[in-house]
Amino acid sequence: MDKIVINYYLIHKGQQRLKNKHLPADERRAVTIEAVVDLAAKQNPNDITTAAIAKHMSLTQGALFRHFPNKEAIWQAVMSWVAERLLTRVDKAAKSAATPLAALEAVFMTHIEFVFAHPGVPRMLFGELQRAENTAAKRMARTLLQKYATRLSVLIEQGKVDGEIDPAVDTSAAATLFIGTIQGLVMQSLLVGETTNIVNKVADVFAIYRRGIERH
Repeated sequence: MDKIVINYYLIHKGQQRLKNKHLPADERRAVTIEAVVDLAAKQNPNDITTAAIAKHMSLTQGALFRHFPNKEAIWQAVMSWVAERLLTRVDKAAKSAATPLAALEAVFMTHIEFVFAHPGVPRMLFGELQRAENTAAKRMARTLLQKYATRLSVLIEQGKVDGEIDPAVDTSAAATLFIGTIQGLVMQSLLVGETTNIVNKVADVFAIYRRGIERH
């Protein structure tokens, strides 16, 4: 089965799941999260209503509220989904690399692949972090960034020990720059409305970051 056929199969399968009105509770919650991420890729996440989510899933709002008490609970579930999947992929990428610098590059590429595969995710993260209210979803988004930075700091410190990274590099600043570089690339893709040119620059962008921290 070639890539195009596989993609069609997955998309068709996802659409069928959305239309299925008799899914088990856990799967219904998972499909709801997928629906929100899908909607967030097409419109401002702040404008997504429970009515729009229900319509996207071919459900009534009453059916939706049988699994989530309110919109805030849905957003909290989405942030949990994002954190679990992103950190799992990041950890897997880091463990597959032979050296700390190679691990940082693998994490960088994996993160970019994740957000471009799920364009609604960065929209929701940016939206939550900009909210004035200290919601549960916003706290989870902040926690995700903190856990992510901690993982990066561990790799950077190990790189110093192994002689790959300049010991004079400020670990916290390097981790912040790593995350900020990814956020900048994602923001550019959102502004221009397409990802091809940004994706083509990813390797060169990381190479510049690498030259700034590696030991010469």
